[in-house]
Amino acid sequence: MGRLLDVKGLETRFFTQDGVVHAVNGISYTLDEGETLAIVGESGCGKSVGVMSLLRLIPQPPGKITSGEVWFGANSDRKNLLRIGDDEIRQVRGNRIAMIFQDPMTSLNPVLTIGFQVSEALMLHMGLDKAAAKKRTIDLLEMVGIPRAADRLDDYPHQFSGGMRQRVMIAMGLSCNPQLLIADEPTTALDVTIQAQITELVKRLQHEIGMAIIWITHDLGVVAGLAQRVVVMYAGFIVEEAPVKELYGNPRHPYTLGLLGSLPRLDEHRARRLTSIEGLPPDLIDLPKGCPFYARCRYRIEQCETENPGLEPVGPGHRIACWVDIGSAEPGFADGGRGRLQ
Repeated sequence: MGRLLDVKGLETRFFTQDGVVHAVNGISYTLDEGETLAIVGESGCGKSVGVMSLLRLIPQPPGKITSGEVWFGANSDRKNLLRIGDDEIRQVRGNRIAMIFQDPMTSLNPVLTIGFQVSEALMLHMGLDKAAAKKRTIDLLEMVGIPRAADRLDDYPHQFSGGMRQRVMIAMGLSCNPQLLIADEPTTALDVTIQAQITELVKRLQHEIGMAIIWITHDLGVVAGLAQRVVVMYAGFIVEEAPVKELYGNPRHPYTLGLLGSLPRLDEHRARRLTSIEGLPPDLIDLPKGCPFYARCRYRIEQCETENPGLEPVGPGHRIACWVDIGSAEPGFADGGRGRLQ
């Protein structure tokens, strides 16, 4: 597998009347062909803004990508998406990189039929005529599990359930056989049963098409059986990155521990009280000088208040941004090597 995506030092700001919102703060990560990368974190941490910046979908103004590089493609066709022209980035969007947006009801146009919305990209990017695009649209809707697909081409989004609308969004995303599919919390508004169906559908289609996936979510429970690697974001920063089994088995950042501590476990012999992370995220207009998680962290030391740590390796493919490496300890355990617990 070759390298498909290389994000380096990406920064995105929003210039508002109240001040500059530091939404994404120098994040860097990579993605290989056919790999699934999960980006997790609570609401407002910069997950969606980060991936929308890759495709230059940030509204300008007030938004602006102020720094970074986004290299996409194989070695022979590798380009920095932040430096190519507007016409060229339009050829990438929906064609080589597709995106499933968070809320299908607001992402689908309510006054256009489902058939038109799916076939539009086929005619634009693949040059199909109306008859060929219609046939391909029926095949796509059947592939994602829409019953009687041929009879539903002239239906409008409000005539579909939430789960079916999300399947339509997936069909639109897969229409041009993209190299990369970005799924921005595609199961958030769905009930648990439909969430499982959508997740399994995406996994099956990935196996058939061979595309890479960036899956954005705030739910670590969804990630376990889906991704190979996980990036944890907080206040616009990446605070931990690790292979998925390593992250669940050996979390090394206090924020990751807090996220995992809030999940119920089916393999525990006795019930335990779920923990919550006390406090609130920092104001992105007025970020603290030191670690952004300092005010909520039970492991903090004096250095955390004045210096923001960079990502440092703590194992194969495992990086954390923390002055106190808590190792494989449970909350309340002692020193892990990069600092001293209070």
